[in-house]
Amino acid sequence: MSLIENIENHASVSVVGMAKNTGKTTCLNFIIRHFGEKQKPIAVTSIGVDGEERDALYDTPKPRITLYKGTIFITSEQHYADKEFPAETLAVSKRSTPLGRLITARALDSGKVILSGPSDSAWMRKMVAEMPSLGVSLTLVDGALSRMSSASPAVTEAVILCTGAACSAQLPELIRRTKFCCRLINSEQAPESLREKLFSLDNGVWLLDESGTESKIASSVFALNDEAVKILKKNEVVYVSGAVTDSFLKALCINKMEGITLIVHDFSKLFIQPITYDRFIRCGGKLQVLHKTKLIAVCTNPVSPEGVRLNAVMLREEMRQALQIPVYDIMLIEK
Repeated sequence: MSLIENIENHASVSVVGMAKNTGKTTCLNFIIRHFGEKQKPIAVTSIGVDGEERDALYDTPKPRITLYKGTIFITSEQHYADKEFPAETLAVSKRSTPLGRLITARALDSGKVILSGPSDSAWMRKMVAEMPSLGVSLTLVDGALSRMSSASPAVTEAVILCTGAACSAQLPELIRRTKFCCRLINSEQAPESLREKLFSLDNGVWLLDESGTESKIASSVFALNDEAVKILKKNEVVYVSGAVTDSFLKALCINKMEGITLIVHDFSKLFIQPITYDRFIRCGGKLQVLHKTKLIAVCTNPVSPEGVRLNAVMLREEMRQALQIPVYDIMLIEK
């Protein structure tokens, strides 16, 4: 099955980069161009900002996001004003982001644009859900695991993960890191009975006792103190709405909290290392997510800004063998 055929089976897809310069924008442009040339209406938005001319870290040229006539896009007022094509405004949000209100519009011609979308997951989920009413069969969300954003790529039905030499110059290490990231994306979903209860809770670290009663012990894992950690020992289920760090997972292991079930909002909230995760699992720990999304493909980029150039075909094929899911190299598809 081709990458496009894989995508067409879903109503919403996030394109997520494991790090900067892993080919996410190239992948996104490839998908947008395919649907634009076929004149199939899609919608596009972003978590954070994407489409800038130069990389902020390396000051190297970046591929810009190009839209086609008929494409619906969501971006901030600031970036809507800078678009390089005429567009029909369809809606203006009542809420604002740091870059202004969000504009939903339809491109009336082809051209480049900077995308900057909703600032939190609930808002992103609402906007994605509204797109079919505009005649859209597919919504693309530009995302990144490296961005500390309150919006999550897990709001979509499916995810494409972009990885490459920018993550590691050593092929075995790159495969190891990518495989672990895929493992987190594929984390088990919490039971429906628990999801219904936890969806309604505010942000923070919550405990659920045997009767199902919940109690909040901290605003985040960063605010946990020694007394809170002692309370954790007495509970089998812990829910963290925000980021879960390596140090928090280590604390669970150090305090011998065998058999604990840790539930997180979604995979993008996990900032943990493989060695710590494996230790947690060996201790009898279980990791679950409220929002589960389907990983449908991995795209590889053999080149990094530092000048590393891996063998493109070898990278793609060894990644396919290691992950056992579809793996594509956009530049090889283009040839």
